[in-house]
Amino acid sequence: MVRYVFQRLWQSALTLLLVSMVVFAGVRALPGDPATVMAGEQADPAAIAAVRAELGLDRALPVQYLEFVKHAATGDLGRSIRTGTPVRHLIGATLPVTLQLALYAMVIAVLLGVTGGVIAAVYRGRWPEWLVNGISLVGLSVPTFWLGLLAVLYLAVGLGLFPASGYVSPFEHPLRGLYYLTLPAVILGVTHAAALQRQTRSSMVETLSADFVRTARAKGLGPGAVILRYALRNSLIVVTTVIGLQLGLLIAGTVVTERIFGLPGIGKLTLDSVFTRDYPVIQAVVLVVATSYIVINLLVDVLYTVIDPRVRVSGRAQ
Repeated sequence: MVRYVFQRLWQSALTLLLVSMVVFAGVRALPGDPATVMAGEQADPAAIAAVRAELGLDRALPVQYLEFVKHAATGDLGRSIRTGTPVRHLIGATLPVTLQLALYAMVIAVLLGVTGGVIAAVYRGRWPEWLVNGISLVGLSVPTFWLGLLAVLYLAVGLGLFPASGYVSPFEHPLRGLYYLTLPAVILGVTHAAALQRQTRSSMVETLSADFVRTARAKGLGPGAVILRYALRNSLIVVTTVIGLQLGLLIAGTVVTERIFGLPGIGKLTLDSVFTRDYPVIQAVVLVVATSYIVINLLVDVLYTVIDPRVRVSGRAQ
């Protein structure tokens, strides 16, 4: 177990190093000059050159990259060009909002997706499967932004069931905070539940036809025990993989939803930074989101060994 975790750790560290290179090169390839943005379009060349020297943009790119990695390793992600605020403070204020929304949406997606997948697999070829598959097809086909706009128009403005925008921290006011996050979380959760339902159904159909499931039924176990203790548990490897991927996508893909519902999350921070060409913030946000994705995948890989003892942790198939 320790060897497996150590192996995955260094692989994740190598992936993160490659991601940092891509992020650094990608931000440098964006149009515009940070020094010109910071000094102002009407500034004279001497002022722009002074700003470039202050930001370290007059150095060679390898030197800039090494400085970026050194500071990032210590938690120093630079300062916002637009406000002068340390970037880590901006991310620290917005990332929790996105994480709360993503986790809430993932809970909804798991409840709907796994339940729907089990129903579709158990009632294969009958009307419950057709109904669940039809609903998931709608969830996969309809864009999230359109669902969000409809939800705001009818459920928030029309019926007044939910607030149309705004945010309250669940840590300060738990019930009120969940109330404000419910509608955007449902919109995101429904979309991701559709993909999770498809994968759960596919895995469950294969597992239900396995020999050990037939043996369990022959021993006289009830349908509930067979489905939950045998079929679903042995399908959790695929389901866990999908959940990990979907959670990473949720953290990275809440930009539109946060914009629609006025949530002060990392998606809104990203859009504002792109519009104002705040390159240090863009660079830091992409790096933090990529790190989150890598950490989630690492946790999923470790979780495999808990869910299914047949998974070998030596890194080789036995």
